[in-house]
Amino acid sequence: MANDSRDPVDAIADALARLRAKRMPRPPWAGGPQPLRGPLPHVGHGHGGPHGGFGHGRGHTGPGGRLGGPARMRLLEALASAPGPLAVGEIADAVGVDQPRASRLVQQAVEMGLVAREADPEDARRTRVALTDAGREAVRGLRGERRESVAAALESFTDDERRELARLLGKLADGWPA
Repeated sequence: MANDSRDPVDAIADALARLRAKRMPRPPWAGGPQPLRGPLPHVGHGHGGPHGGFGHGRGHTGPGGRLGGPARMRLLEALASAPGPLAVGEIADAVGVDQPRASRLVQQAVEMGLVAREADPEDARRTRVALTDAGREAVRGLRGERRESVAAALESFTDDERRELARLLGKLADGWPA
């Protein structure tokens, strides 16, 4: 961890997010060779326990107060980190699904009010997808829940153990192959 004054909970949540992102396909705007499209293997996304995943609790929209599965959460995170609205094909690459699945995810997110379609300024036949205010709020909720989950998991750790875990996870995330 480069900045020792940073809260270890924030540093750990950041390192975990960076590790999660490194196992996903690179977004098309990140440059470099693009991976083949297809679903990612399910490795778990915080399921279980009282603070179990990023689809429960406050800040979430949709039926039953849930955002949905990991692919929808990756969709929202991809849109939040993109420099602007994305085409469905770009979303498919960023989320790690095929284009028909990306279209369904976008449609579901539109129905939930989390994203909106807008005309592509360069090609009127195409649409691009952007987060709505509700979508941006949902992403803030996802990130807040990630931090809360980390904080809950660290309750039995000493301050020194938290700092050491933050340092080691940061080192792991920095060294993890892209």
